Amino acid sequence: MSSGVDLEHVSIRFGNFTAVDDANLSIRKGEFFSFLGPSGCGKTTILRAISGFNEPTEGVIRINGADMRGIGPNKRPTALIFQNLALFPLMSVAENIAFGLEVEGVKYAERRRRAEELLNLIALPGQGDKMVSELSGGQKQRVAIARALAVEPQVLLLDEPLSALDLKLRQHMRSELRNIQQRVGITFIYITHDQGEALTMSDRVAVMSAGVIQQVGDGTSIYNNPQTAFVASFVGENNPFFGKVIQADNQYAQIKNKFGTLRGRNTQGLQEGDAAILFVRPESLSLVEGTNPPENSIESTVLSEEFEGHSIHIHLEGEGSKHIALSLSNDGVDTNMHVGDKVTICFDPDRAIVLPEGELADE
Repeated sequence: MSSGVDLEHVSIRFGNFTAVDDANLSIRKGEFFSFLGPSGCGKTTILRAISGFNEPTEGVIRINGADMRGIGPNKRPTALIFQNLALFPLMSVAENIAFGLEVEGVKYAERRRRAEELLNLIALPGQGDKMVSELSGGQKQRVAIARALAVEPQVLLLDEPLSALDLKLRQHMRSELRNIQQRVGITFIYITHDQGEALTMSDRVAVMSAGVIQQVGDGTSIYNNPQTAFVASFVGENNPFFGKVIQADNQYAQIKNKFGTLRGRNTQGLQEGDAAILFVRPESLSLVEGTNPPENSIESTVLSEEFEGHSIHIHLEGEGSKHIALSLSNDGVDTNMHVGDKVTICFDPDRAIVLPEGELADE
């Protein structure tokens, strides 16, 4: 069986600027798939190419095995939801949902039946006669989804649709979107720069930077096993330590830098002499107690402490003004740390990863 959407060596250029560079990807039928990356990385350009608003400069896009070259947006088995939703303010909710069916010539009774069916699907039963202005932001979002689903697309494309919502509503809509996708069973392709959205909702995620797909995987593998320095620094918070590999095998690599020697997992086949970055997440660091520091110990000074209820974030300064972030679970006991205190932190080598030196994320 062919994939829902295939990108085969897709490059998209605008003049001398390459927006997407040699993208190869298979998105499975019925998958909730997200493109994650900073602004300008090329993720929306890919979405517009799948929907037919952009043509690849090179390569082929296939939907259910069919080559989409020369097929316009209105002829593709896709529906696109924009950031601004583009609902019609002078139409009722039901009329908005059924608009695509009206364009296709579907009779009124069938349009209304389908609208009511979709209102039940999006948990807004009996709301068809309301005007769009009477709806909340989250309700408008659901109506936009229902309107897209009314024409029964094989692939639903969503371009940062939650970006205009406040934090709590955005978090609520993550679950709503995922539930709707699982109920209808069609392919969702979602564009976002919000890591929480991508990791929470998606079956798989493609992380992009400067037009290049850096890594594809489920949320757990992207977070715990980044393959590049960019992915490690973009997805979640991470502490990077630069150095040269002084020892390596199939499991671990050891780097040397101003902190001494630090060891972590070697997943990318690094060898002795390679320039590398060891990444360790704030929650993987712990405070050393006693006078015999273990492996991977680092001397540091407390700069500040931030209390966030379930966790405590401590900002440290290591040698050479290196900023280090440490996160501790709130166990109800005061940390008894103060600005200027000298502390030693450490980490288990199995909870750190050593990657080839490369570009770090700016955000």
